[in-house]
Amino acid sequence: MQVLSEDDELLRPEREARAEGFCFVAGIDEVGRGPLAGPVVAAAVAFPVAAAVPRVNDSKLLSPAARAELCAAVLAVPGVRVALAVVSAPEIDRLNILRATDLAMRRAAAALAREGVDFLLVDGRPVPQLPLPSRALVKGDRRSASIAAASIVAKVWRDRWMEEQESRYPGYGFGEHKGYGTAAHLAALRRLGPCPLHRRTFRPLRDWLSNVEQGELF
Repeated sequence: MQVLSEDDELLRPEREARAEGFCFVAGIDEVGRGPLAGPVVAAAVAFPVAAAVPRVNDSKLLSPAARAELCAAVLAVPGVRVALAVVSAPEIDRLNILRATDLAMRRAAAALAREGVDFLLVDGRPVPQLPLPSRALVKGDRRSASIAAASIVAKVWRDRWMEEQESRYPGYGFGEHKGYGTAAHLAALRRLGPCPLHRRTFRPLRDWLSNVEQGELF
């Protein structure tokens, strides 16, 4: 497994935070905003100073096999700190997806704050009410090794969790589409209706629920 050199561009945000006086810098990212089913998951990853950081990348640019390999490599780094936070479909429906995503990130950040992390690099836009000083980076999963690692850990965990739901809720194909609104998933919804993993405030679920009494489908 290739590792990043200490002066690699992917470690620049971490170096800049440490130059400002922070010691233990974490990256935070989330997955699962768009699916019709399943949770939104946030991960936070903090590598120790001078750690041998695997050559990570934005999880969206990696194959499932490459993500799994890099996830294992990230978790094997001596002294790495990792936190996961999950916000369920019912919570998403109650809060809305933006607030649910922020909540997941705050939960992950709070867990690492208890582990001595003192600064956060956040993918995308700023997240309100984080427990630590932070900096938001647009496309941070392509600019920061810590954020990229978090995106990989979150994606691998969520995909595996959705695959496990295949046996609990057969017929939906969660192991294949992971809850995203593919044609096969929509066809299963027409056939079976929603299950407890579905986000009822998301279209087409919301439309289906409003029309089901009239015998209409999506």
